[in-house]
Amino acid sequence: MTKAIYFDMDGTIADLYGVKNWLDFLLAEDTTPYSEAKPLINLNTLARLLNKLQHKGFKIGIISWTAKNGSKEYNKKVETAKLNWLNKHLKSVHFDEIYIVNYGTPKQTLGKGILFDDEEQNRKTWTGKAYDEKNILNVLKTY
Repeated sequence: MTKAIYFDMDGTIADLYGVKNWLDFLLAEDTTPYSEAKPLINLNTLARLLNKLQHKGFKIGIISWTAKNGSKEYNKKVETAKLNWLNKHLKSVHFDEIYIVNYGTPKQTLGKGILFDDEEQNRKTWTGKAYDEKNILNVLKTY
C-alpha cells in the first residue's frame, strides 16, 4: 500500500479567511483571496519535510475545493489561482497529485492515507488518519 499525505489548502496551509473581505470577493467571483492568502505555517520547513517524506516513499498531494456555488468559469479561475499559489509558495515540492475539485466533493473519494484539513467533517469522513491544521509540522516530523 502506498503511503500518502494530502493537504487541504484554504484554512489549512493558505490563510484564505484572513484576507480582508474574502467572502465578498468570492461572492463577486473574484479570485483575489486565493492569490493573496498568506501561508498559515512556515512553508520552507514544510517543503523540506515533504521532500524528505517523498524520499522515504510517501506520495504528496493536495485535495482542495473550489468556491461554494462558484460558476464553472470561476471555479476554473480558482483552480488556476490555487496552482499558482502552490507554485509560488511551495515550488520545490513536486506534488504527486493535485485535486482542485468542486466544493463539497467527498475528499475520501480522491485519496487514501493521511489528510490535513481544517474542516472537521472532512476529517471525520476520511478513511485514514486525519489531522487539523494546528500541528502539521509536528505531525509530519513523526513520519
